[in-house]
Amino acid sequence: MQAIDIMTPKVVSVSPGTEVRDIAQLLLKHRISAVPVVDAQHQVVGIVSEGDLMRRLKDDSGEDHGGWLSLFSAGKNAGEYVKAHGRKAQDIMTRDPLTVEENTPLHSIARLLEKHHIKRVPVLRDGKLVGIVSRANLLQGIANAAVGPTQSPTDDRAIRDAIFNEVEHGTDVRIENISVIVDGGAVEIWGLVDSLEQKRAVTVAAENVSGVTQVENHLGMMPRGVGYM
Repeated sequence: MQAIDIMTPKVVSVSPGTEVRDIAQLLLKHRISAVPVVDAQHQVVGIVSEGDLMRRLKDDSGEDHGGWLSLFSAGKNAGEYVKAHGRKAQDIMTRDPLTVEENTPLHSIARLLEKHHIKRVPVLRDGKLVGIVSRANLLQGIANAAVGPTQSPTDDRAIRDAIFNEVEHGTDVRIENISVIVDGGAVEIWGLVDSLEQKRAVTVAAENVSGVTQVENHLGMMPRGVGYM
């Protein structure tokens, strides 16, 4: 299996000029923990995580400022000042984040996340953002891959794309909060939704896609204010 088989295809992203307060609202609205920053050509130039925003709160609280302010007053750490007080994504983002191509195998993604202690990685096609793989996506893919493929990856990817399309356009479920794994027409769905009605709607959407042989719905209920990715 590759990144394309497990990634979340609809990625919430922001531009370099997006205001910090708007980024915070996006994270809350979509219940995610980070957003890629993309330029006008849809190329990833950075990423902003909830950790970046939390560090700003720490700076504003006055904690640990003694040492930091003394360094800044001596003409050092100008970059830290921008991160702490900047108002736009381009000011606080982690620049040039690690990315993977859509054909990157799962074991390579796992090593990347482990080596760099990160929770997610943007997925690129021809240099442009097409998805994101989180630790949860990866674990689900690894568990499924251990069984072994029973159908053409191309067929399974077409089924997976069709399920995401049906859920996105036929229900009110945010597809950025769910993960779909397809193996030989057998579908496993993971993630979090707002209600039992949404969970059932995702099952029905999957069952209505041609080529699906069975559906295992592992979706859980999402507590308010809790992110999944």
